[in-house]
Amino acid sequence: MTEPVMSASEFYTEEFAVDPYPAFARLREDTPVCLVKGPRFDSYLISRFDDARAALTDSRLSKDLYGPDQHYLRIFGPNSEALNRNMLNSDPPEHSRLRRIVSQAFAPRRIEALRPRVAEIVDTLLGRIVGRGEAELMRDFAIPLPMVVICELLGIPEADHEPVLAWTQVIRTSGSAKRPDEDRAAVQEAQLLLHHYLADFVRTKRAKPADDLLSDLIAACDQAGRLSERELVTMTFLLLFAGHQTTADFLGNATLALLTHPDQLALLRGKPELLPEAIEELLRFDGPLPVASPRIAREEVEYQGVRIPRGSIVGVAINSANHDPAQFDDPDRLDVTRERGPHIGFGHGVHYCLGVSLARLEAQLGIGAMLRRLPDLRLAVPVEELRRLPAASPFRGLLELPVRFGASAPSPDASRPSNPTKERTWSSAT
Repeated sequence: MTEPVMSASEFYTEEFAVDPYPAFARLREDTPVCLVKGPRFDSYLISRFDDARAALTDSRLSKDLYGPDQHYLRIFGPNSEALNRNMLNSDPPEHSRLRRIVSQAFAPRRIEALRPRVAEIVDTLLGRIVGRGEAELMRDFAIPLPMVVICELLGIPEADHEPVLAWTQVIRTSGSAKRPDEDRAAVQEAQLLLHHYLADFVRTKRAKPADDLLSDLIAACDQAGRLSERELVTMTFLLLFAGHQTTADFLGNATLALLTHPDQLALLRGKPELLPEAIEELLRFDGPLPVASPRIAREEVEYQGVRIPRGSIVGVAINSANHDPAQFDDPDRLDVTRERGPHIGFGHGVHYCLGVSLARLEAQLGIGAMLRRLPDLRLAVPVEELRRLPAASPFRGLLELPVRFGASAPSPDASRPSNPTKERTWSSAT
């Protein structure tokens, strides 16, 4: 088959940033495996559901970007290795060793023990805006909720939340096609500052451990030994960034999806017991990670008759796969009553999202509380005026989500003490 080729500039357009699904539909129909030529690197994009699931478990497609070919230089830039050489960008057995050490901390029973504290953070954030009748939900709620949760878990002091958030937001909002050099310079500076901070943070915790996840990781050990200093820094960055970035974008995307589908919003308000399944449908409908983090072909592979040469970068279009009509009935329709299907919004295979239980908990508590406490919730601007992340960003999300709402409903947790004692979660299994 003749190799389908397109330029990144013709694919990642402003229209794509607003609504990528028509472009994904054309890919699935006409060029399900396509070479996208970009300014820094080219990549093969896989867009159909069955191919996507197969690629996510294909051992010929490596996640190790730090081998002799140094693919990370093309993808992330020269300052990235100090933060990105982590579990996400590794293969078994190294990936298995790292995941084994950290996975117990994210076991469902331990995440469930966080429910009271997450509910309190949700209540506090909403309590700051309920009396105003308007808010910018990304700034006021969607971003700080998962950020506070993961910072508390790791043990990052409250005084440091603001600069850490600022550095991660520089990385999150990168991808500008209008000022690429300035954009890359800002990202590299943010990476450098964040690396210095996390390296100092790890040293401080090693010298003075406390009741937090990082202290437990420092003490954790398996048959291969403890995490090295470099591994602790990169693992902390991965947990910090992945622990809030995608959840924040998902909360924004999900809220917008409900606001632009008022029948589904009304249905969910009337039947809150639908919320767990609705979260899965909202993730399938408009997830925060359009394309999975990159893979490298260890050898020549073939998908849909297209030969992908050894050493090529391969992207799996998760959001396209989750709209494949061969897998989902009427996939472009939001239906919060849809039975949970095998979507790949949390990935698939050995790299399936480690924090899935925490993400679901934050989404269910956050969206559920918004529906209860912000009556008559609606957009404050026309939907076409919403500002979004750049089309070429690896994330799909909103820069702002201005809303208005009616009189506040009382907090369901108003009787709880204002400064409850935080529960110990990580060191002792329950």
